[in-house]
Amino acid sequence: MFRFHVAAAVLALSTASALANGHGGGDPPPPKPEATVAPAKVVLTKQGPKLVDLKGMTLYIYERDTTGKTSTCNGKCTESWLPLPATAEARAVGDFTVINRDDGSKMWAYRYRPLYTSPADKAPGDANGNATTLQWRIARPEN
Repeated sequence: MFRFHVAAAVLALSTASALANGHGGGDPPPPKPEATVAPAKVVLTKQGPKLVDLKGMTLYIYERDTTGKTSTCNGKCTESWLPLPATAEARAVGDFTVINRDDGSKMWAYRYRPLYTSPADKAPGDANGNATTLQWRIARPEN
């Protein structure tokens, strides 16, 4: 009987110290939230600073996007101007916000101006999509 009490006491003490050290039982700690990374960066060019996506591709804004809450480039327009996609979990970071699109997807905006890339740009640094007559402009930090 004495051995039973000694064994029970040892078991109780080892369990108590394990629980006190956070080993065993209880809920695991909640996951740490991941830091939100800006979807674009500023690069300096001979024409001045411009915004590029994380792959270095030039970003553009459309002058008709004026509400700050939606994109007016939908349907066929997105064949020529690709919205800068945001994940469903994306959250605003700095001057970058997330806009809901007509098709239910999300895209990034800079200072509430939706951001797009151009399929005419084939390599980082290209700016073949700048079409002032069509109201498309390179996105710049001062926009």
